[in-house]
Amino acid sequence: MAITAALPRRRPAPSRARHRLAAVGEWLRKHARLVRALQWAVVLVYAVLLVVPALLPLPDRTAHIWNHITVAAEFAFWGLWWPFVLLSMVLFGRLWCGVLCPEGTLTEWASKHGRGLGIPRWMRWGGWPFVAFVCTTVYGQMVSVYQYPKAALVVLGGSTVAALVVGYFYTRGKRAWCRHLCPVNGVFSLLAKLAPMHYAVDDAAWRRSLQEPPKVPITYVRARAPAVDCAPMLPLRHMKGASACHMCGRCSSHHDAIWLQWRSPSQEVVEVAADEATHWQTWLIVFGLLGVAIGAFHWSASPWYVDLRQALATWLVDHDILWPLAANAPWWILTHYPEQNDVLTWLDGALLLAYIGATALVWGGVTLALLAASVRLAGRWQAQRLHHLAQALIPVAGIGVFLGLSAITLTLLRGEGLLLPWINSLRLALLLATSGWSLWLGWRILRHWGLHAGRATFAAVPLVLALAWIGSAWGWLFWWW
Repeated sequence: MAITAALPRRRPAPSRARHRLAAVGEWLRKHARLVRALQWAVVLVYAVLLVVPALLPLPDRTAHIWNHITVAAEFAFWGLWWPFVLLSMVLFGRLWCGVLCPEGTLTEWASKHGRGLGIPRWMRWGGWPFVAFVCTTVYGQMVSVYQYPKAALVVLGGSTVAALVVGYFYTRGKRAWCRHLCPVNGVFSLLAKLAPMHYAVDDAAWRRSLQEPPKVPITYVRARAPAVDCAPMLPLRHMKGASACHMCGRCSSHHDAIWLQWRSPSQEVVEVAADEATHWQTWLIVFGLLGVAIGAFHWSASPWYVDLRQALATWLVDHDILWPLAANAPWWILTHYPEQNDVLTWLDGALLLAYIGATALVWGGVTLALLAASVRLAGRWQAQRLHHLAQALIPVAGIGVFLGLSAITLTLLRGEGLLLPWINSLRLALLLATSGWSLWLGWRILRHWGLHAGRATFAAVPLVLALAWIGSAWGWLFWWW
């Protein structure tokens, strides 16, 4: 009679175990309890910075970061958190999502104690990342989310409550909110494509781990590898890129086939996106990051907005139409803080929406037309090529949002008396560097299509014009106005 014994799970080769980057992924997996404790610490800090300032009176002119929690929270959220979370996506992938994000922690916790329903079809709609980003960005401008704690509580807190509700109803211990509905999921997914690291899957090693060992007098049965608790519900064996991976390390060494590894920052954009880029990603890049976001950062500094508002207000007064000039909207619809001399009228709200919408159509429309021209010059028209080439704009789109948010950082620092006279030179250098990065990605994509160097150069001309057009948007904001 044969004796059956469990064969221990095969460990990685020593050379891989010693690899420093793979060791980071292994550390995250082995110290999952410590990571959970860190996540709940972040949730606590997030809750304090979000809720407490909303309960306090607005700070006066003598308030500073070091002596008033409202100013400290404003600097933490908009001066540090958002711009540098975006930067972290490019450097480390979605490590923030998997290890630190409070909404991810809360929605996963709620899902473990909730109803456990299946994800409905409406939630799987591919347009949610674009729609959620646009709505959150526009609404944030309407209520001045960067300046006032109550507005931040509504926008950020509302998103957190929605994450808890979705977690309670859908899936069991997973992150349906993060996978499908998070307002910044799409932006994070795009930026993570540029990260120089990812969890690479070795399919051959995976197959080897599933093979039965040869029969011997004592029959060994390989112990089945435990399933990975992948919070964003990814098909691990077929995972090719880093855009959807939360970099939490839970799958590290699974089947001796998944390891945190270095990669070329162009790999996912040039190779993987050739088949996986979608029209919704194109919309998010072109009309979201290069349209709505530009309009959101532009309108409050634009003399065009001021001139148009003045002309319309004069026309309304001349025609005795005064209700659009009333400043009686509640603060959670339009900015209304008369004690701070900061109120928006109904006319202001309508113009804000119109300005952002027009900016998105103009800048995004011209950019899309130039991308289409590049695709056509490259050969026979293919819509998938348009979506693929749009991915080349991710670096310049990402730096624009970073610079827009960092402008808030600089405003807060100026309020503390810290001036940085060299900042415009740094902005220009970053814009030029990321434009060059986007052009290089575009060139790699054109060559990936099989174009020879001459044809690729010809097709890249409209792409160069598109990059110049995108750069002009930031030229108006930082230098020309």
